[in-house]
Amino acid sequence: MNFSELFKQTSHLCRFSPDANYLANIVQFRLIIREVRTLQIVHLYTCLDKVQHIQWSSDSQFILCGLCKRGIVQVWSLEQPEWTCKIDEGSAGLTAACWSPDGRHILTTADFQLRITVWSLVTKSVSYIKYPKKCQQALDFTRNGQYMALAERRDCKDFVSIFACSNWQLLKHFETNTDDLAGVSWSPDGRVLCVWESCLKYKVVLYTVDGQCLSSYHAYDYALGIKSVAWSPTSQFLALGSFDEKLRILNHITWKSVAEHSHPPLLDNPAIVVYREVEMRPNAARSAHMSPTLSSMYNSQTKYEVVEGQVSVPIIKPDLNKANPKIGVSKVAFSANGRYIFTINDNMPHALWIWDIKNLAQTVLLQQLAPIKGAEWDPVETRLALCTANNKVYVWSPAGSLSVEVPGECKSFYISTFDCHMSVTMYT
Repeated sequence: MNFSELFKQTSHLCRFSPDANYLANIVQFRLIIREVRTLQIVHLYTCLDKVQHIQWSSDSQFILCGLCKRGIVQVWSLEQPEWTCKIDEGSAGLTAACWSPDGRHILTTADFQLRITVWSLVTKSVSYIKYPKKCQQALDFTRNGQYMALAERRDCKDFVSIFACSNWQLLKHFETNTDDLAGVSWSPDGRVLCVWESCLKYKVVLYTVDGQCLSSYHAYDYALGIKSVAWSPTSQFLALGSFDEKLRILNHITWKSVAEHSHPPLLDNPAIVVYREVEMRPNAARSAHMSPTLSSMYNSQTKYEVVEGQVSVPIIKPDLNKANPKIGVSKVAFSANGRYIFTINDNMPHALWIWDIKNLAQTVLLQQLAPIKGAEWDPVETRLALCTANNKVYVWSPAGSLSVEVPGECKSFYISTFDCHMSVTMYT
């Protein structure tokens, strides 16, 4: 694994372009564009104020910068650096901005979810969508860019509107069988729309594009419900993580649970491979001949050991008197080939669980010395990377697991987030 030199950035605003040729990052009010292979600066743009959000267009030709505090979006072109665009929401304010799938329209959300505005960069036309709901995931696009689903709240009821992204015409508008909708998510093939309730109730409802209800699923009543949702790449499975510390997997034929996995504090299964991070320390004689700096660097090295027999997973007792308690499965994600899925249980922050979808069973447990801050699958290979806010990167693949330390000159560089794209990974 090779590392570049360090580059300055602000608020973890670093993004690869979709074609993986460029890297954008923000330093205060400046937008810096680098060529990925050489990391040389190819464009430098100056924004009107500090930037809170950046996003590439789907064709990597444009990039938007959201200046939410000023209610402004600035758009920059890579092909024509002299071309500029400024979108000003004025007194309506700005809470979010994103590209449409065609990369030629921008959707901005006003303060207090008053409206969503669709701005065309081609015709300079403006369209308004009323009643967007403030929730976990209010809108989602199909992968082919044909449709957009938007969660709405009208007359104390939940609705979903389906729009055609080609002309932004309303195709379907229907009421959902929910009390307090928390999010919407299209299946990768764009045939099914998943709608789930807020955490106060465990319920998932599946709809077709034309608003017909395919099925609904609820696992239990009178307890906190769903915390995370993820589709498999093939759209055959829907994974649900919940506050009861369980992972449930639904199939696409009957929309019933085909597997229910718990996260027990004790594991004693020889079929599960447990990798535990341990520190490597030099012997006393060797340390005596090292300088203090070198000795400190050497002492911080870690490695994975395979643990056999009964394994205890550390648990942190959450404060149930506070909102959003640190309990339950908050992170669920499938691998690129759909073979594996990993979960993170909030009250077991030092552990990452990997499940085999083919056998519907757990296959790996990773135990870290520090709480896990981020984890992400490689978008191409069956490989998982995670970080724990230190100077190390941890990588798992079916072949094994390893700990990679950031080079010595970057010793104070603590990784808290990262972004994987093709063969390049960015750490911040």
